Amino acid sequence: MKVYDELVARGLIAQVTNEQEIREMIDNGKATFYIGFDPTADSLHVGHFMALCLMKRLQMAGNKPIALIGGGTAMIGDPSGRTDMRSMMTEETIAHNCECFKKQMSRFIEFGEGKAMMVNNADWLMKLNYIDFIRDIGGCFSVNNMLRAECFKQRMEKGLSFLEFNYMPMQSYDFYYLYQKYGCNMQFGGNDQWSNMLGGTELIRRKLGKDAHAMTITLLLNSEGKKMGKTAKGAVWLDPNKTTPFEFYQYWRNVEDADVLKCIRMLTFLPLEQINEMDSWKDAQLNTAKEILAYELTKLVHGEEEAEKAQAAAKALFAGGGDDANMPTTEISADQLVDGKIGILNLMVACGLAPSNKQARQLVEQGGVLVNDEKVPSVQFAITEEMLQEGVKIRKGKKVFHKAILA
Repeated sequence: MKVYDELVARGLIAQVTNEQEIREMIDNGKATFYIGFDPTADSLHVGHFMALCLMKRLQMAGNKPIALIGGGTAMIGDPSGRTDMRSMMTEETIAHNCECFKKQMSRFIEFGEGKAMMVNNADWLMKLNYIDFIRDIGGCFSVNNMLRAECFKQRMEKGLSFLEFNYMPMQSYDFYYLYQKYGCNMQFGGNDQWSNMLGGTELIRRKLGKDAHAMTITLLLNSEGKKMGKTAKGAVWLDPNKTTPFEFYQYWRNVEDADVLKCIRMLTFLPLEQINEMDSWKDAQLNTAKEILAYELTKLVHGEEEAEKAQAAAKALFAGGGDDANMPTTEISADQLVDGKIGILNLMVACGLAPSNKQARQLVEQGGVLVNDEKVPSVQFAITEEMLQEGVKIRKGKKVFHKAILA
């Protein structure tokens, strides 16, 4: 199966322009393509997985990726999919986040001479003179068409600022700049970016002529991919200091039955023939599929050794074993104790197992909390200093494990 057909079979392609040309370029390793990442945090999260895996697949097929870090566009904020305006970040914060992204992306993409490139649009956007930019680029955009764009619809309901209205021309300018500077002939992005991406394609054609080859393609289920990064405790990060390899493994081990094969197809590098054989799997076999998904993705992000540790720890815990070496752990300080004890509700909140005492109470009353494999008898249950010195294993429901230990 050729590269483009495999992307379709894995469920990665949603919309394209010039499909036949895109197919030929990708299959023959002639695409120089970019995907943008806005540095809104100091770590990538699992919502970025689809894009990172796609870049890796295409590079393996001989195509050249450009990872665009949006240090300039982050100064404005993308309104796509938003009902409110994004918080403004300082230049120092954006620069720090960009550096963190570079390190993490290197696990997926091979950078170097003739290989992948990493660029920061602050390098050209911050140098632009606004009057010159508007005179040169502004005439290529119809305000009427922009207002009909999907990326602005939700923001229009509550009020779209002029600041955010500049985002589409600036993102379009990125493609225009990369096309001229680096021969970038293709851009990839999520469904929520389709209007912005078409703006870039149209800008190139209007500025450089109809024969200019600039193409766009979007990834299927990108909005779902962004949801992948969220859990009750917050985002699932690729940074092991924010989300441990064990927590990362457990996140994928606990995906819904309906999503597991879809995730395996889209995010792992297992052969499609092997994945297709799993289509008939049911019940207990789906748990095996989840273990495969969790292991493959943990190996991809954190390396084989950490994936092996996480898998062994998870199996030991679910089998009732005592291997908690890789379990997420929270240190409890002495000043959090009252009379040498801490109540179970306060402990659960301190460990991030519940956002509030009220929700912790509900979990305990429903019988869903165990301490050292024993069901917590009441909301008045307390853990002693001596227990914390040894380390206390807390289980929430059937799948979430955590350890608390005295600092």
